[in-house]
Amino acid sequence: MFHTAKGLKTSGKFPPPSFQFVIDTLPLDGTAHLAHHAAGHAPFFYMSLDQLYSKLTIKTNAKLALVVLDGLGDIATKEQGFLTPLEAAHTPNLDGLSKIGAQGRMIPVAPGITPGSGPGHLGLFGYDPVEFQVGRGVIEALGLGVDLKAGDVAARANFCTLDASGIVTDRRAGRVETKITEELCALLSRKVKTIGDAEILIKPGTGHRFVVVFRGPGLEGPLSDADPNREGLPVPEVHPTDPASVKQKKTAALVGQFQRQALPVIAGKKPANGFLLRGIAHQPALPTIEERYGLRPACLAVYPMYKGLAQLAGMTKIEGPKTIAEQFQRYLAEYDNFNYFFIHYKYTDMYGEDGNFEAKKKAIEAFDAALPILLEKRPDVLAITGDHSTPCAVKGHSWHPQPELLVSALSGWDKLDRFTETGANLGSLGVFESKYLIRLMQANARMFDKFGA
Repeated sequence: MFHTAKGLKTSGKFPPPSFQFVIDTLPLDGTAHLAHHAAGHAPFFYMSLDQLYSKLTIKTNAKLALVVLDGLGDIATKEQGFLTPLEAAHTPNLDGLSKIGAQGRMIPVAPGITPGSGPGHLGLFGYDPVEFQVGRGVIEALGLGVDLKAGDVAARANFCTLDASGIVTDRRAGRVETKITEELCALLSRKVKTIGDAEILIKPGTGHRFVVVFRGPGLEGPLSDADPNREGLPVPEVHPTDPASVKQKKTAALVGQFQRQALPVIAGKKPANGFLLRGIAHQPALPTIEERYGLRPACLAVYPMYKGLAQLAGMTKIEGPKTIAEQFQRYLAEYDNFNYFFIHYKYTDMYGEDGNFEAKKKAIEAFDAALPILLEKRPDVLAITGDHSTPCAVKGHSWHPQPELLVSALSGWDKLDRFTETGANLGSLGVFESKYLIRLMQANARMFDKFGA
């Protein structure tokens, strides 16, 4: 006789011949009702891993902080003297933490898959990035303070440079200043207000980035990107990801009309005479961090996309700070108001995408120089990592596992004197999927009861 999770009994071998246990297909509500009445067996009931974590969770007064150096991970190449920017940087404060912490490497999605910033961060927040897919347009719009309504479709956009044939020669238009983006968005907003029964909302972001929101009946995403994702190619047309969806077909046609009306408005501008659209999607339902983990979360980020991700996960956006030192100062001021902090630092990713090894190294050193401010009130559990790797040799995101440093009273020391990719390969945390990081942080905060007798 065998006892199931609900105390029911069945006889015979376990599992029964007609039963195939595939954990990846278990429903998200936490119980798999596997009836075998034809074989004479009672139903089986199983608890999902998320439900198990929730059941074991204990309320504590612990403070947790996730500090993300965007695109931190890199690879050691011959051209870089077989060093990564993290290894080449002078980081006395990170190295000091490494002498009281544990290290490892994290896979952001799955081996070989290169993540966008959305999946990379959702994994760090404990959401399976394959299960919870969020369009970048939605994230960016929320981060810019757009009040998205049911049925709105949002696109993340950036100005680019096109040649006379419509070929993309610079995907970021030389990273034009925010002021220019604001002027161009104001011009587009005046010229393209509505298309058919849809309202067009355009809001500038930081640098070359902006957001376009399509508001009207019968709209739905996601759509393919109007972005070749590299120079030397034309801007592709958008298409429904589900060819059978009437709403997606209508939305794709609307986006195409917007491109045809908006591009001539800025065609004479230099260098930003075109634009790219990606992450075209509607807002999904997402359980909040407080619901999933029992934590009161706050976000300290500068760029809209990361604020939007945090808001989607139910974090309080703390506005104002513009530098990492200011973010850490604000953390000190807000320390008593929250028990989970997400602090984001962008520049490591930016310089990795530029392929600028020296600038990425200096960005890491600038972060390290500001770190003592945060350590004035070191949280009970501190995780320092990246959302993905952005190797200078790749000039973009990559599939390489990112390094992770975890510090708490219970993390132990891995006998590693520096926080680097090479050291992280030897750390006690091993290589694990990033969606489990928050669970390790909870465990180090003594937030889990024992499982089983």
